[in-house]
Amino acid sequence: MKSMNIFLMAQGAEGGGASVFLMWGIVIIIFYFFMIRPQQKRQKDAKAFREGLKKGDKVVTIGGIHGKVDTVKENTVIITVEDGIKLKVEKSALSATAQVNETELANKA
Repeated sequence: MKSMNIFLMAQGAEGGGASVFLMWGIVIIIFYFFMIRPQQKRQKDAKAFREGLKKGDKVVTIGGIHGKVDTVKENTVIITVEDGIKLKVEKSALSATAQVNETELANKA
């Protein structure tokens, strides 16, 4: 009797194998489209941003320092901050182009 129960359980497991495989396939596809693909796009955009830096661009470092690009080298950038102070930072430390509206700055002064 016990061997018959094992046999019936084995048959039931075979029938559910395809659905389990399909479920895991769907989970992997969802994981790809919601996690992996967006991260790859962000990395691609960040690389394009760093390669496209040029003199005069306004940037923000990951530490929150706002400045203007003065010199671009292979792995580093020299940015000018307030009062002409120049800082040498790694390109990887730049997070984004500063979206500073010049009229906002004039209104604050």
